[in-house]
Amino acid sequence: MIRSLLASAPRRATASSSASAGISIATKSARSSNLAAIHARAAAGFRYPIATPRPFSGVVSDNNDESSNDEDPSPLRRKTKSEREKILESLPVTFADISRANVAIRTGVKRTPCIKSYFLSELLGANIFLKTEFQQFTGSFKERGARNAILTLLRELGEDKLRQTGVIAASAGNHALALAYHGKDLGVPVTVVMPTVAPLAKVDKCRKFGARIIIEGAHIGEAKEHAENLAASEGLEYVNGYDDPPIIAGAGTIGIEIIEDVPCVDAVVVPVGGAGLIAGLSCAIKTLKPDVLVYGVEPEFAASYIAALEAGKPVPTKITPTLADGLAVPMVGPHAFEVARHYVDECVTCTEKEVSLAILRLIENEKMVVEGGGAAGLAALLPGAQLDRPELKGKNIVVPLCGGNIDTTVLGRVLERGLAADGRMSSFVATVSDRPGGIARLTTLLGVHGASIKDMYHERAFLHSNIDHVHVKVVVELQGKEHAQKIENVLTENGYFPVWDESHKKMI
Repeated sequence: MIRSLLASAPRRATASSSASAGISIATKSARSSNLAAIHARAAAGFRYPIATPRPFSGVVSDNNDESSNDEDPSPLRRKTKSEREKILESLPVTFADISRANVAIRTGVKRTPCIKSYFLSELLGANIFLKTEFQQFTGSFKERGARNAILTLLRELGEDKLRQTGVIAASAGNHALALAYHGKDLGVPVTVVMPTVAPLAKVDKCRKFGARIIIEGAHIGEAKEHAENLAASEGLEYVNGYDDPPIIAGAGTIGIEIIEDVPCVDAVVVPVGGAGLIAGLSCAIKTLKPDVLVYGVEPEFAASYIAALEAGKPVPTKITPTLADGLAVPMVGPHAFEVARHYVDECVTCTEKEVSLAILRLIENEKMVVEGGGAAGLAALLPGAQLDRPELKGKNIVVPLCGGNIDTTVLGRVLERGLAADGRMSSFVATVSDRPGGIARLTTLLGVHGASIKDMYHERAFLHSNIDHVHVKVVVELQGKEHAQKIENVLTENGYFPVWDESHKKMI
């Protein structure tokens, strides 16, 4: 099926038939002109018509009779099949690009499995398949795009030139690791500009892969500006981690594998940061199986794709620190956005609580350690989240777990937040006697009723009541919401009248 689609896909013009050994310089110029034209049209206010999922099924014939579609407001739906194909073929990335990337990178990246989760399927009321991209060598899906980008540059510029100059990128994490690793594997020098907030563990890993590391900038924006200046001054090729067409095409290979491994798929739920992953993946999915629903998920503190949809173009968005730090991109890529908005059905947000719960569920049920951004897709499907919908119950849903590079210190904090959100950890303040045995009676009462004390803090100075009483703040591990309610009732009945934390109040 894929082979026939690739054979029928229109190909870009080449300089001459003698370019069969690789993509010619003339082809590169043609692509650059095409991308420049896209930017020019965007600057002039031009917008591609946004399509619904159905136009990609090819059910409308090539004739000019559009009377059957008069009630459909979608511009692409009203066009003939050939007109629709022309519009989609003019996008920065097409299915042909993704198919070529799939062939190019298959020997250098791992084909990750789509594993059906029994426990999560029971919890969510649907058949949940987990695409384990965190199992790539450097821990994320970024390897696909990084390898495809380097291979593309090797073909277009020539091996000798690229291996003399090299590539450069700005990244604080997964893209830097992927580019450094595959640059070393393919013999291409890699320079990575990382902000001062980049985790030391990731800096050290990049250095071990042989990359030149430059620490510059307080955040990724300043690091990117410095990297672009270096690219211009040193003649390096800049590789954008989520917006370069070869990066998007490489990420789209995940969509091909999903269709091959789960042909009965009904929906795919994809984390969204710079929109490169969802752009490539949705293009592949909708081309191979148009009726599959593709949902994007952003953290509520970094909803740059939704802001771009509302504005009709990528716009700067205020970013607040989030557990899904890998998705905290202040503005989606223009190429990625131009592709994604033609294929993606809907984009929703997830909360910090849902992200922490998703990480906890994966560790406890699947023994999988996934970073916040990688677990965002699952977070949106949890009970009470935005994709907890009747129409998705009983469906076959694929969730890409796109990264597993989470710091151990952060993981500890996230797990505690997850336990609190799950009603299995809570804290309260109670007043007890400051005489011998006062605290012992409280701890005995908690122990008898199955609460495990994790921490306890005494407060004597700021208590304005009897001199022989003391406040204690107690952190307890519980067994769930029902157990939390039982402990609250027991404490109240015994005269402690505890004051619980906000999460406990919302839970009860």
